[in-house]
Amino acid sequence: MAGAANLENTASESAAKDDKGQRFGRIHRKTTETEIRVELALDGTGRAEISTGIGFFDHMLVQLARHGLFDLTVLARGDLAVDGHHLVEDTGICLGKAFSDALGQRAGIRRFATAWIPMDDALAMASLDISGRPYLAFAAEFPQERAGEFEAALVEEFFRGFAHHAGITLHLQLCTGRNTHHMIEALFKAVARALDEASTLEPRRGGAIPSTKGSLLENAGNAENTANIESAESAENAGGLPWA
Repeated sequence: MAGAANLENTASESAAKDDKGQRFGRIHRKTTETEIRVELALDGTGRAEISTGIGFFDHMLVQLARHGLFDLTVLARGDLAVDGHHLVEDTGICLGKAFSDALGQRAGIRRFATAWIPMDDALAMASLDISGRPYLAFAAEFPQERAGEFEAALVEEFFRGFAHHAGITLHLQLCTGRNTHHMIEALFKAVARALDEASTLEPRRGGAIPSTKGSLLENAGNAENTANIESAESAENAGGLPWA
């Protein structure tokens, strides 16, 4: 199981704003199992460029971007001849780190959000706190083992990697459902809507950090992760996926 201890050749750029004035994060992570690049603009329009080699997973990441109004690029390749576990979990890790970087000090954000999303037979809830305290509560059982070529069990692995590296508390619950495709998609859409709401800048805060402690960074990006981050230039010189 890939995790923070296995971060290798990771490049992270924490940029408060990109050239369009958007909150922005970029990650390049390369291990012996996967290579993943993520670009995320929080203040986007829902544009997505996704390529992971798993069609249904691509579809879910597009939903995350579209309904979260994020501009998202994910280019990933991995040991799919084994199964999709490493690639899906590592994509969650990279997306979480990009989200954390894009948020910066978390100044002025709304911080909390809950979203309920129906999709035909399925009803999903996502409730989150951009707290700096990584935690995932996952209450979902799927009637079919797969949606397309995607293993339903990997939904939890993706969101665990995302929540831990984004530094958020995330509760996910499936209230009802019969079709695994609908159930997974409802979860991704619920997370997208909650992330959009929680990361939105609240003008009434006047740029203040929404915490009585004055910080929301206590556990976002742990020391083990930080110790394995190298410069983007070094990672690029090591070679890897083309980046458009």
